[in-house]
Amino acid sequence: MSAFYNATLYAGFVQRTSFEDVTCSVAQCLDVVGEWWSLLIVRDAFLGVTRFDDFQARLGISRNILTQRLSHLVEAEILKRVPYQDHPPRSEYRLTAKGRDLWHVVAAMRQWGDRWAAPGGPPLETRHTACGHIVTAVPTCSHCGEPLDARAVTAIPGPGASDGDFDRTRVAEASAQPVAEASAQP
Repeated sequence: MSAFYNATLYAGFVQRTSFEDVTCSVAQCLDVVGEWWSLLIVRDAFLGVTRFDDFQARLGISRNILTQRLSHLVEAEILKRVPYQDHPPRSEYRLTAKGRDLWHVVAAMRQWGDRWAAPGGPPLETRHTACGHIVTAVPTCSHCGEPLDARAVTAIPGPGASDGDFDRTRVAEASAQPVAEASAQP
């Protein structure tokens, strides 16, 4: 059995509380922002929301849950607390570089929602600041510039992989083939 399989196996109705021991970048990301309020807080931070009361009003989230989620995002270095008032003490929450790197995640989720869950059309559009056009974020190859989707890439074990991480997956099959042969697969 792989470490990932064992780490994600649920015994009865026991709920997982952390993926910290799982060798998987997706699981590690979910450990930080996988709870829905956390990602909605990050979304609102990208929209310029910085103050507790504004997050609370926009999201309709209870104050105690918002406090927990903001503290978690600060601890994970997604947001940073920046004091703006001494009496009474008040802070804003601003995205860090690590938090700003979640823009692609939020954009991908928004675009998926626009396509599959917004029958009236996108509730929000993004405009490219440089050219002024409404855009869709499209992942491209960092080497040749070609657009990427699930059919245009092949997953292979990376330097952080451990034995057994990809048992029972196509990654295990692909990593056993020479590169030229693996890239010729449909």
